[in-house]
Parts: sequence; structure tokens; C-alpha cells
Amino acid sequence: MVDEAVYLQYLSGLLAGDRTRCMETVSLLLEKGTKPEHLYTVFQRALYSIGELWEQNRISVAVEHLATAITETLLAAVYPIILSGRSKIDKKVIVSCSVNEYHQVGARMVADIMESHGWDAWFLGANTPAEDLLLLIQEKKPDMLALSISIYFNMASLGKLIQIVRSNYPGLSIIVGGQAFRWGEADVIKPFGNVTYFPSLEKLIQEIRLKG
Repeated sequence: MVDEAVYLQYLSGLLAGDRTRCMETVSLLLEKGTKPEHLYTVFQRALYSIGELWEQNRISVAVEHLATAITETLLAAVYPIILSGRSKIDKKVIVSCSVNEYHQVGARMVADIMESHGWDAWFLGANTPAEDLLLLIQEKKPDMLALSISIYFNMASLGKLIQIVRSNYPGLSIIVGGQAFRWGEADVIKPFGNVTYFPSLEKLIQEIRLKG
């Protein structure tokens, strides 16, 4: 795991919009042997903190957007390490944001984490139309669909999307997550079977390791 002092140093750089400092912190952690998946939990924790500060009007939208852009740069830098160290398994996942959801960093991290554990992952990004998602499911025939949602007001859209997917692919395993669930818990998934909520990347990593 990552030392708390190092995490706070990273968060400070992120709040300052200092991409160089953030990259230096990440590079140092990699040199010390930190696993990419542990770095991703740092990225997630920091972005959640940034989001909370924005909700409290303690930082501007510009600062929040800058932090997101820096994180995406860091993800691109770490991704080759994920590919070089993985052992492929015969499992496939499609990762997408829910309809009307434009915050895609969390979903991207899920796709990368799944790839790091050998899955073939297709990351669709923000606001993917339901009909296009269904077409890709038909083409790729994944073992799992992962859906991300950051804005609580999009919960209804998520529920509708799950219903559409479930009616067309009743046996497909679905996982959901994202910051929106801090406000609404996981009530939206209760009407559906084989839909699992993961509150953090750490919990997802534990489950992936458990099931292999």
C-alpha cells in the first residue's frame, strides 16, 4: 500500500495543478515496486477528495477539471506497465459509463484493472447510447458488463440501462460503481439479479483475485 504522507504529497500536487510533481510522485512509487493497482486506488481516493472539495465550494470547477486531466495523463503513463506484467485469462469485460454520464476516469480505471488481471477489456467511455452498447455486447459476448456513474441524478438512467441490458442478455453478469452511490447506496440494483455494487477499486480487486 501507499504511505499516507506520500498520498498527501500527491494530493497536494493534484490540487495545485502540478502535473510534473504528480508524475514524479508516481514515478518514485513505481521505482519502489508499487503495483499499478495500488496506484489506481490512490488516484481514485484523490479524485473522490477533489470531488468532495468541489461539492463544498472549496475549489473551482477549473481545479476539478485540471485534476481529472492530470489523472488521465498518469493513467496513460502507467498503462504500458499494466500490459507488460499481465497473464491473460479467458475472460472478457465491457466497461462503460451510464447514459448521460460524462465522468469517465473511474470507468477507465476499472477497465485497466481488469486488464491487469488478464481480462480482455473494452472501454467505451462517457455517455454510450444503450443501443450501441447492446450491439457491442452482441459482438464481443463478454463475461461481464461494468457500468460507472458519478452523478446521483443519473441513477434513473442507470436503472433503465440495466433493465434494457437484462431484458436482452438475462444471463450477463453486471457490476456497478462510482461516486454517485455515496448518496443513493445501491437501491437501484435491487430489482435485478446478478448485479453487484462495488464501493471501491480495492473491493473490486479483492473480488477479481478471489475468483481468479
